[in-house]
Amino acid sequence: MNPAQNSAYLVTDRVREALNITLRACDELIPQEEWVKKLARSEATGKPLRIKLGLDPTAPDIHIGHTVVLNKMRQLQDLGHTVIFLIGDFTSMIGDPSGRNTTRPPLTRDQIEANAQTYYKQAALVLDPARTEIRYNSEWSDPLGARGMIQLASRYTVARMMERNDFNDRFKSGTPISVHEFLYPLMQGYDSVALQSDLELGGTDQKFNLLVGRQLQAEYGQEPQCILTMPLLEGLDGVEKMSKSKNNYIGISEEPNTMFAKVLSISDVLMWRWYALLSFKSEADIAALKAEVETGRNPKDAKVALAKEITARFHSAAAADAAEQDFINRSKGGIPDEIAEMHLPLGEGGAAVGIAALLKLAGLVASSGEGNRLIDGAGVRVDASVVSDKGLKLSAGTYVLQVGKRKFMRVTLA
Repeated sequence: MNPAQNSAYLVTDRVREALNITLRACDELIPQEEWVKKLARSEATGKPLRIKLGLDPTAPDIHIGHTVVLNKMRQLQDLGHTVIFLIGDFTSMIGDPSGRNTTRPPLTRDQIEANAQTYYKQAALVLDPARTEIRYNSEWSDPLGARGMIQLASRYTVARMMERNDFNDRFKSGTPISVHEFLYPLMQGYDSVALQSDLELGGTDQKFNLLVGRQLQAEYGQEPQCILTMPLLEGLDGVEKMSKSKNNYIGISEEPNTMFAKVLSISDVLMWRWYALLSFKSEADIAALKAEVETGRNPKDAKVALAKEITARFHSAAAADAAEQDFINRSKGGIPDEIAEMHLPLGEGGAAVGIAALLKLAGLVASSGEGNRLIDGAGVRVDASVVSDKGLKLSAGTYVLQVGKRKFMRVTLA
């Protein structure tokens, strides 16, 4: 009998609580009844479940969109289960075709190794490093060899592979599909076999790949893993999913002041979506805060609280407090305590420098024309005073130049 289906394991209040934590803000749990049985068995036997998340190091940095699944991993980790952070150094060389309408170029080994160096260090800002198992899928994928790869491929059909939407759409449109792209979901699925995973997490775009793992485990005589998909986080624009290529992201290694200000820039509607997917506050606390806003409290208060929570998570509470004060200073036209500095020469013969030209030299605008347009819009300050005269010239001395609310430079002219 499949041990996960043994009715002798009781569904206790602790199991129900664990299920609620699992379901919070998720998109799908497949199949839920099997996960409940796994949880009940784990509680009865004291054996932790094995929970897997795989990330391919396709870029050197992680943004907070990636932390949606990492947050869920941490919640399950805090329940006492074993969390496996899998770095897909082998699968990165194939290239994940998920959501693609063209072949994704595979990365080189050097690119993969360079990116992987920073991945876990950043993920450890969310996960508990002492209770996290770090693995690389080259451990079992490289030893497979050609014979093992053929044997693995024999366990999955082309018809099932073509059920995948992006493959099906590309086939119908005549867009090329390379044979190696079929290997990606197979290898990701084989990871679950190698790790004997009980639950695999991923974004909604990974559902097909996660289900392949479930089927391959059954093929290899293992108890199939359950699948937990998490929504894809919308970026700063509130429309497209968070992505570096769309420049709507917040990197988890960004400076505290930048991170704080970016969170405050999102819409009031998007704020609640971010609360659901990124905040560690209880659902009851979030619901209470939302009710306060709906009955008259300024939504900015809730947004500031979210910005401080996120900034503190990746930096510190002190850094979050300082970022809040910095934002207040900027909002009021004040000058932050710490800003970049540079020394620039005066004009020929010690002549004063025009403000628009100086803004360009300081790297605050792309051209003098842009500087003049910003001056017309009252978007330029010198020493916290708005510049209204495009003919302003600055002689020898030190000045704080400000463009908009967030660009500053302390310039010494000599």
